Amino acid sequence: MGMSSRANPKVAVLMGGPSAEREVSLSTGRECAAALAGEGFEVVQVDAGADLSARLSEIQPDVVFNALHGRWGEDGCVQGLLEWLQIPYTHSGVLASALAMDKTRSKATFAAAGLPVVTSRIASKAEVMAAHLMTPPYVVKPNNEGSSVGIYIVHEAANGPPKLADTMPDQVMVETYAPGRELTTTVMGDRPLTVTDIITDGWYDYDAKYKPGGSRHEVPADVPSEIFDACMEYAKRAHDALGCRGVSRTDFRWDDRRGLDGLILLETNTQPGMTPTSLTPEQAAHAGMSFGQFCAWIVEDASCNR
Repeated sequence: MGMSSRANPKVAVLMGGPSAEREVSLSTGRECAAALAGEGFEVVQVDAGADLSARLSEIQPDVVFNALHGRWGEDGCVQGLLEWLQIPYTHSGVLASALAMDKTRSKATFAAAGLPVVTSRIASKAEVMAAHLMTPPYVVKPNNEGSSVGIYIVHEAANGPPKLADTMPDQVMVETYAPGRELTTTVMGDRPLTVTDIITDGWYDYDAKYKPGGSRHEVPADVPSEIFDACMEYAKRAHDALGCRGVSRTDFRWDDRRGLDGLILLETNTQPGMTPTSLTPEQAAHAGMSFGQFCAWIVEDASCNR
């Protein structure tokens, strides 16, 4: 089922929602809604709540632009609802969304596809706080939240295991820390766009990601062609292995002392941020697309039953 071909299709932009990433999603949604209106689409902004199904039945959009981030919005839940309502929607389908959001399962998918990932395990919060489960440095993070919410880096100099916040889930992922530069590549349909080098002071956290000036983005990244080409190839392979559609963004760490062996795939985002400071629109701009053209392409790519 594809999008309706009427002159100016009605697009419902889903944003906000109940996840920890509500504010980022509202920002993404407003920017995308404005851009789509500028491209001639009829746009309705929808703050996704418990009445979402009723709201969509009332609006009767030709297509849904999914600007939700975090749980429910990018883990297959809202995708399943949209399949049920038979409304074409942007970005990945149910399975790819659920797979990408579950870090353990996506990592197993990447490893099976021959992509380089770090060692990790799932453990209870109590185990993590009781003793070092790995030799530091290592990272502790939720298994299924995005955007660096609740990420702990346990450094080599740490006296003991980390004290985790009450907001962290009961089961968390513990993984080997991958040192080096943070690189990222967007895949649009079947083509990787370019590689960005994210240059920050210290850890690339939630503030650096979403606050202007928190990090500098070097587009395209000034890295050896072997590394650049590997990021492009690995991002496409990750996109395909998960079964993504539309736009995805894959993040890497590269330890430049180790050449190609130092390149590690961290994760793939099926709902990359779409704010003015976001990496994916910046890569689209580098490829010659305005923000409006990019959003329009995403809408035109929307589908259902996938």
